[in-house]
Amino acid sequence: MKKENISDAVIRRLPRYYRQLTELCARGVVRISSHSLGQEMNITASQIRQDLSCFGEFGQQGYGYNVEELHTEIGHILGVDNNHHLIIIGVGNLGHALLQNFGFAHAGFSVDAAFDISPAVTGTRVNGVPILPMDELDGYLKSHSVDVVVLTIPQAVAQSMADHLVDQGVRGFWNFTNVELTSSVPEVKIENIHFADSLLTLSYRIANR
Repeated sequence: MKKENISDAVIRRLPRYYRQLTELCARGVVRISSHSLGQEMNITASQIRQDLSCFGEFGQQGYGYNVEELHTEIGHILGVDNNHHLIIIGVGNLGHALLQNFGFAHAGFSVDAAFDISPAVTGTRVNGVPILPMDELDGYLKSHSVDVVVLTIPQAVAQSMADHLVDQGVRGFWNFTNVELTSSVPEVKIENIHFADSLLTLSYRIANR
């Protein structure tokens, strides 16, 4: 199956597999069947086999999957070994929390710099990452490889900032601005994160249990 034909639902399950396999490795599990993996993840064994078949042949009949090997393979599919370079724009409460606490390295990302307009934070470091003034952003993009920009800036400037960054060559966005960012450039990939959506989903489930 060509990668462009793989459904978004399958792609979004890959990180769940990777996370579960990371936990299994930590527990010292050497091999696991699709049935047992499905029980761990509340997914059917047939769904697991169908998902993995989109990317190649994994596991052996009667043996199951070698946990460490499958973990490595899915990590490779997800690109965690590509050493993506990332910057953050906006070092307010959320940006600061991401810099301080989020395990970017475990997902294969190197956080190289962050940018903000506030003189109170520029010139400092958070978790070893330098916080630079916004007027240095364009020069930085010209001299550094940036695969992904994390946006934690006000909604009012989110789309215009994204458009500017696309013009500067950025092709990946992890967007926390609560605005559904778009781009007419096909190569640009945007992951819009809406915390409220997750909370409202929980609200629905509580209200309708």
